[in-house]
Amino acid sequence: MFADRAKIYVKSGKGGDGHVSFRREKYVPNGGPDGGDGGDGGSVIFQVDEGLNTLADFRHIRKYAAENGENGNKKNCRGKNGQDIVIRVPHGTVIKEGESGKVIVDMSGDTRRVVLLKGGRGGCGNQHYATSTMQAPKYAQPGQEARELELQLELKVIADVGLVGFPNVGKSTLLSRVSNARPKIANYHFTTLNPNLGVVDLDDAKGFVMADIPGLIEGASEGIGLGYEFLRHIERTKVMIHIVDAAATEGRDPIADIYAINKELEAYNPEIAARPQVIAANKIDMMGNGMDMVGRSDPIGRIKEEFEPKGIKVFPISAVSGQGIRELLYTVSGLLANMDDKPVIFEQEFFPESIRITEEPHTVFYDEEEEVYVVEGPRIEKMLGYTNLESERGFTFFQNFLKDTGILKELEDLGIQEGDTVQIYGLSFDYYK
Repeated sequence: MFADRAKIYVKSGKGGDGHVSFRREKYVPNGGPDGGDGGDGGSVIFQVDEGLNTLADFRHIRKYAAENGENGNKKNCRGKNGQDIVIRVPHGTVIKEGESGKVIVDMSGDTRRVVLLKGGRGGCGNQHYATSTMQAPKYAQPGQEARELELQLELKVIADVGLVGFPNVGKSTLLSRVSNARPKIANYHFTTLNPNLGVVDLDDAKGFVMADIPGLIEGASEGIGLGYEFLRHIERTKVMIHIVDAAATEGRDPIADIYAINKELEAYNPEIAARPQVIAANKIDMMGNGMDMVGRSDPIGRIKEEFEPKGIKVFPISAVSGQGIRELLYTVSGLLANMDDKPVIFEQEFFPESIRITEEPHTVFYDEEEEVYVVEGPRIEKMLGYTNLESERGFTFFQNFLKDTGILKELEDLGIQEGDTVQIYGLSFDYYK
C-alpha cells in the first residue's frame, strides 16, 4: 500500500547545565566564580528530499531525537552543542500537530528546510551571577528543557489537475496517453493503488501537472473502501477532470456516477467540490450505433443535457484512441491560465514556539558551619527587592512564591525541621509549616 501518512514523535535536545565552580590557583586565595556555560541542545529540522516520493521510511522508525547539549565545566569551559537531527521528507509533505491535527508547516513551494523544534538553550555558569553583593554565587542556570511533539505527516501530491472518477473508468489510460507517466493498467478495479503524476506538454499553450487519483467509491468520505485513503491528494489540485464511463461497460449510469463522486468530494471538503471541473465522457470507442452497453441511446447527449446547464463542460473522448483528448486538454489549460499560478499551500495553524519554557536558576543547601539552610538565586533576589515582607499581603506572596517554585519541597527533602533557620540573602527566618 502507498505510504502517504505517518505518525512520529520528535524531540529536540536539552540544553546543557551551567557549571558551579571557583578558581583554585596557587597564590590566588579568593578566586572568583569560573563555572562555564552549558552547550545548546540540537534542533529538529525537516528537509525536502526530491529523491523520496512516499513516507514508507517512517513506518520503521517512529522516534527522532536531537542530541543534548553538554554541561559546562570549570575554568569557564563551555559545553559542546548537541547535534541537530535532520529528517528528510518528500516534497508536498504536510506536518501537523499530532493531537489537534493543526498544520505546523507545509513542505511545498519555497519551503525546503525548516527548524521545527529548536534545541534548548544552554544554561549560564555561575560566573554570570556574580554581583557586588554576591561575589561567590553557588548556583548556575540549568539548561533549557527539550521540546517534544507528536506529529502527523501527510503527503499530498502536488498537481494542477486531478483525474477523479469511479474505478476502471480510464483515468490511468488517459494519463499514460497525454503524459510521460507509465501507470499500471489492467481491466479490474483498484489497479491504481497510489497517485501517479505526469507532465502534460502542449503546443502553444502552458503545460501542467496531472495526477491520476485512485478510484473513489460511494462512502469514500466516510472511510469506506480505498477511496478515502486518497481523497487528500485532491486537496492541492486547482481543476478536476471528472472521468466517467459513458459507454456504461459495467452497467452503471454515468450520470449517477458523476453525482455520487461529487457527493463524496462535497462531504470530504466543500471547498474542493467548488473548484472548476470538466467531464471527460470516456469510452466512446465502445459505443455502437450511438448507444451505450445497456441499450440507452445518445449517452453523450444525456450527460451534456444534465451538466452543461450547470456550467460543467462535457468532452466525449476515447483514452484508448485519443479521440477528443486535444480539445479537453486545451480547455483545461485555458482554465488554469485564468487562475493564480501559485501552488496550493496549507497555512500554519500550530506554532511549536508557543510551547514556552522558562528556567530560572536557584540553589538550596545546608550550611553546616552556620547551621542554616541557604536559598539563593537571581529571581529570588529580585523578588525580595520588590516585596514588602513586613506587610501581611507581602509575606503571603513570599510564602506562595517559595511553594510555587518548589523551594519549600527542596528544603523538606534536605530534612528541615520546624524551628530551623532559613537564610535568603539578608533575610533570616525560622521555618514553621
